[in-house]
Amino acid sequence: MIKSANSWSVSDQPAEFWLGIEQFNQGDYYACHDTLEAIWLEANPSEQAFYQGILQIAVGLYHLTNLNWQGAAILLGEGSNRLNAYGDIHGGINVNELINQATDWLLALQETGPDQVQQLASVLLDRSPKAVQHSLEEEDNLITPNIQLVYNSNEISP
Repeated sequence: MIKSANSWSVSDQPAEFWLGIEQFNQGDYYACHDTLEAIWLEANPSEQAFYQGILQIAVGLYHLTNLNWQGAAILLGEGSNRLNAYGDIHGGINVNELINQATDWLLALQETGPDQVQQLASVLLDRSPKAVQHSLEEEDNLITPNIQLVYNSNEISP
């Protein structure tokens, strides 16, 4: 059974989870994958897809930075699909927002195609404050991926 947003606790997450989230938010997607993979392999079966979904999105973004269009597209989609089962908020993070961001990047990959992967990679690699939003077309904005933390009001952040 998957925990509801109200039944998880920050203390339910191993310290390594928060390290993995920090690595993701800093754009160190490969390190995030390594950190979360260790947790995923030891996790309760009902939580495995949660960790795997996050690490697959991280690997998808890593592939994008290495101009691997196909790897990026596959893993962004697979990671998002795994996280769909966990609701809007789970395990201390805003799952819905992460899925939305991964979906935006996947759609941008699909729209631009393999020949334009360099353009998207350069957008992703530009992590300066001015680079938070990028417009590929007039109405399309990409936001640098960032996992938003969500805490219960009676808990202290990790």
